[in-house]
Amino acid sequence: MGNIRVIGPRGSGKTTYLAALAYQPIQPGSKTKNFKVQAINEDTRKLAEKAETLILEGGSLEPTGVLVKTIDDVPVYSFNIQIGTLFQKNQNINLAVRDYPGEIFDELELGLTNPIQTEFIDECLAKDVAGCLIMLTEWKKGTDRHYSRVLQRFIELMDNQGRISDLRLAVAMSKCERGELWPGRLDPETDLFNAHLPKSTKVLKEKIPSRNLNFYAISTFGVLGRNNPRPNRIEEWGTNGRNSVLREANRWRPYNLIAPLYWLSTGRRMRNEA
Repeated sequence: MGNIRVIGPRGSGKTTYLAALAYQPIQPGSKTKNFKVQAINEDTRKLAEKAETLILEGGSLEPTGVLVKTIDDVPVYSFNIQIGTLFQKNQNINLAVRDYPGEIFDELELGLTNPIQTEFIDECLAKDVAGCLIMLTEWKKGTDRHYSRVLQRFIELMDNQGRISDLRLAVAMSKCERGELWPGRLDPETDLFNAHLPKSTKVLKEKIPSRNLNFYAISTFGVLGRNNPRPNRIEEWGTNGRNSVLREANRWRPYNLIAPLYWLSTGRRMRNEA
């Protein structure tokens, strides 16, 4: 079982990403996928049900809360991912993924200021964790500076716990269905991170061994189609602020959800996005 942690700022789409992974919507008329995802535990099955009953009906998931007493109040989602290849036997990857509240990431720049935050980070950097998926989503003025400081602090904590040399980091630009990002998904390191978050990219590349660092583009909602690259997402204001919801449920086809998890678990890159 490969333990993976998902971290990132508030609003980066972590919980919705995991819900889509658990549910795995298939676009009618699409070719058979080369992977199959199975929800293993009850929390993961409930998350898949939320994707079906909420997201497909034009709703949005509640953000992962920070009003928790211990880390055990945040569920661990367990998946079995079967990867099919042309010339080899199918590969099975078992993953246990914890979705950390966005505040853990956002406030890291200030240091470990409370026991719950320390508990989260200690678990995130434990020796049985294969890697972390870091989901970033903004590049407005000042964001790159903030991200770079948070990442610098996170790397310092990695070093303190002896994880610099053996913890993989998959850094993903989420919500890449946006028109200004979609063309850059094919080379995210150059066209997304170097272009929009240069300070953060520099910090990562200077401190993390290249074998342990990869950049990805992820879109949980995807676009409307190959010949219609408009985002299959609209934004609405709800009780929790601005939320993203599906534009057309029958065209829901996420982009590149599996590839970063596959690399974090195995150290090998998938040939095609999945």
